[in-house]
Amino acid sequence: MARQYRSDRLSQEIEKEVSDILRRRVRDPRVDGITITGVDVTGDLQQAKIFYSILSDKASDDKKTKEGLEKASGLIRKELGSRLSIYKTPELSFVRDESVQYGDKIDQLLNQLNKD
Repeated sequence: MARQYRSDRLSQEIEKEVSDILRRRVRDPRVDGITITGVDVTGDLQQAKIFYSILSDKASDDKKTKEGLEKASGLIRKELGSRLSIYKTPELSFVRDESVQYGDKIDQLLNQLNKD
């Protein structure tokens, strides 16, 4: 139970810090307008999967954003290491959160139904 609480707490902290780092430290235009939607940390705290969303649903924008995040991941991890008081900073991987896009699609369909 304590381990689960610790990884949940670390997930919240990483989510907050990564959002701040992306906003203030990363100067890559490919990651502008990105929103961190959640973080999953493994039980051993060695890996963190960071979920993000972007406003655009174009495949080319998704690819550019992913490239920008991969390029900035070293800086993000280094910054996290100095901001968090943990023994070892987890390895970071970025995954696009499709739920936001899916929710928008549902909203559009509902609005269309209401018009008809």
